[in-house]
Formats: sequence, structure tokens, C-alpha cells
Amino acid sequence: MSRRHIDITPELMLRAYRAGLFPMAESRRGDRLYWLDPERRGIIPLDGGFHLPKRLLRTVLSGPYRVTADLDFAGAIAGCAAPAPGREDTWINPEIEDLFLSLHHQGHAHSVEVWQGEELVGGLYGVVLGGAFFGESMFSRARDASKVALVHLVARLRLGGFSLLDAQFLTEHLSQFGAHEIPRADYKRRLANAILAAARWLSAPEPAQLEAAIRALRPPAA
Repeated sequence: MSRRHIDITPELMLRAYRAGLFPMAESRRGDRLYWLDPERRGIIPLDGGFHLPKRLLRTVLSGPYRVTADLDFAGAIAGCAAPAPGREDTWINPEIEDLFLSLHHQGHAHSVEVWQGEELVGGLYGVVLGGAFFGESMFSRARDASKVALVHLVARLRLGGFSLLDAQFLTEHLSQFGAHEIPRADYKRRLANAILAAARWLSAPEPAQLEAAIRALRPPAA
């Protein structure tokens, strides 16, 4: 982790992601950003190693939620930045929000939103470069809402031809879905290949295609 202070622009952000780095603030109220380059990187498999529990599959397909993409990017990042039980502070300060909003307006950052009625109750956001999706953060204000967002993200990435889903750090929450750590050198090798891939972010795939992609995340028992 580098502690050197650098003025960060959206263009510099993209260069950093291509090199395998990402920025964080020390806290929600912190006024400095730092580059991170972890020795071990968390990734979520897109090639068949994603774990989708049967109960969660039912929730995704017939539960109380409506899922969109890029409908309320500002709301998604604000939800991730807000304090929550067990997470009283976050690394997303106002500068981070502004930078990602700029990346979103440029078409480089995307979100998945989970709604209960007209209320935004969960979601996530990240950056896209080629066939790599760099997941930044997620939030949940209702049961399983962030999990539903993650399932939709993985299904959309698989449909769009993505090969790398970067989770930055491994957490207990993500490990239940098959997320695991890989060494920095392995990550950067995968990253170099992924950013050259011709993938496509799908904000509104055909409903039947999306449902089939979601069901494919949990193959029938042998």
C-alpha cells in the first residue's frame, strides 16, 4: 500500500485500474486518497466457480425485489458510503463519490440497484475496462438485497463476456459465493488479459436471457 498523496482525476483512475491499483480514503470524512496494490487480491469466479444457494436463487427469481442497472448510480454509491450496522464508517469520501460519478458519466462505472417498491434497498457499483469489472462496494438495507445485486452482476458479466470480477479484498460475505484470493502476480496476469477482451456491459439484457444466466449459476444436481 502506497501512502504517497496524489491528486486523482478520472483519467488517472483508469490508468491505475489498468495497472492493478485502486484508490481509497482513510474514512468517510478523510480528505486524502491513497493507492492500494494488495499482495493478495480477492476475485469472484465467473467461469463456473460461483456458489449460488438454492434459497437465494428463489429470492432472486421470485422474491420481493426489482433489480435495475445504471438507473440510480448516485443512489447506489451513496448507499455504499452511508453508515450501517457493523459498518459505522466507510472509505468512500465525497471526493471518491465525485470521481466515480464522473467515471459513470463517461461510461466507465456502472451500478446494480435493488428496489423494494420505490425504495432503493441494496446495490453495488464498480468500474469496467474491457472484460474486467472492478467491484468497489455494496450495501444492503433489506434481507439479501446486496446478495441479489451480486447474483445479477455475475449473471450480467457472464452474458457480456467478462472474464475477471475483482473484489479487491476477500471478506466472509464474499467467500460464501466462491470468492478467493490470488497472488498479486497472478491477478495482474489475469488483468492484462481481461482488459484486452471485447466484453460488453449489459444494463438491460433480454429478461429471458438474464433469467437463464441466473439459473445457470446453480447447475442442476447430478
